[in-house]
Amino acid sequence: MIGYTTIGVSDMTRAKAFYSDLFAEQGAKVVIDSGRIAFIGTKRGEPMLAICEPYDKQAPTPGNGVMIAFPTSTKEEAAALYHRAISLGATCDGEPGQRIPDRFYGAYVKDHDGNKLCFFVFG
Repeated sequence: MIGYTTIGVSDMTRAKAFYSDLFAEQGAKVVIDSGRIAFIGTKRGEPMLAICEPYDKQAPTPGNGVMIAFPTSTKEEAAALYHRAISLGATCDGEPGQRIPDRFYGAYVKDHDGNKLCFFVFG
């Protein structure tokens, strides 16, 4: 149902490297690169993450309460993405762990521009 989600970034080169490296094991790469905006995913027609320099040329600002959640197959995969993001320069916003007993496991980071990401699995 989601085509893509867009977040603003301050350094396109750094952001493309961060997100491509972060999701490389899932087969993600820069699928479309139009200079000011790039789409990262596995292929056209599948959900993607778009990163862009804001159109109004103002500083990118993450929204309060806004978070992008990326599903995983296992708790181990969620934790691995969390640790990968940290190794790529993200900051911790909630270490990997069970959030709702037997229902939701999540790990939270903020990227270089303060955008909040969650890696999660239900069950």
